[in-house]
Amino acid sequence: MSLYAEIIGDPVAQSKSPAIHNHWLSALGIAADYRACPVAAAALADYCAQRRDDPEWCGCNVTMPHKQAIIGLVDRLDPLAARIGAVNTVVRAGDGSLAGFNTDAGGFLEPLRPVLALPSRLRSALVLGTGGAARAVVAALAGEGVTVVLAGRDPAKARALLEELDPAGGHRTADLASFAAPAGRPRDQGGRGFDLIVNASPLGMAGQPPLAFDLSHAPPGSIVYDIVTHPLDTPLLRAARAAGLRTIDGLAMLIGQAATAFTLFFGEVPPRGDGDRALREVLAR
Repeated sequence: MSLYAEIIGDPVAQSKSPAIHNHWLSALGIAADYRACPVAAAALADYCAQRRDDPEWCGCNVTMPHKQAIIGLVDRLDPLAARIGAVNTVVRAGDGSLAGFNTDAGGFLEPLRPVLALPSRLRSALVLGTGGAARAVVAALAGEGVTVVLAGRDPAKARALLEELDPAGGHRTADLASFAAPAGRPRDQGGRGFDLIVNASPLGMAGQPPLAFDLSHAPPGSIVYDIVTHPLDTPLLRAARAAGLRTIDGLAMLIGQAATAFTLFFGEVPPRGDGDRALREVLAR
């Protein structure tokens, strides 16, 4: 028997997940494989039905546009995935049943943990996007007591998302287009600007429209975090670095969430003792 896991989505060819998981599998000497499998929205139900009957299939990671649609196709939802309303990891049990998890939230927070531990900590964040990844980001930040301004092309959708995830959190919404122009004044509730700006949308990804964001909305001392991984060094991150801001790239979240998924798939903790330096070198090739 040759065990395998995979990532599904549409598109999926650009995914770095196979390189990440196969690097860890090789390092641990595990005889298994991790693959990329393109799955169109219309084929998602058939895909899940076929994989249920494959004893060699450990599960899959799920990327756009399936993170919410796949919820109705699994047998059990982990409580965190149920609260977020998005699944990025599906695991097959021995009886063929499927369990849905969300490892995005923990992966997103991983590089922010040192900042969250400081007395000054993060207090306000601007999150761009209202899709499955944004749901995990908002839930993660709200869970840490961070006040969120959620910006989307449809503010009504953003409001519904906030009401669903954290109705008592005092969060606000904004029109994504308003951040393309220079800021007239700081936009968070305290009037001092945002501690964190997160691009949780596909804007800026290869093959997607660019992200129109004016860095006047990112005050000195703020952190700019772009979860896009293709390209890894996005225009937003380059502009933020040029402005002297701290940046976090999409690999930080991708590797963090992959580490939890790897353990769910293969039952082993991936080797990360070098701070992922060796893995990042592999991904940079």
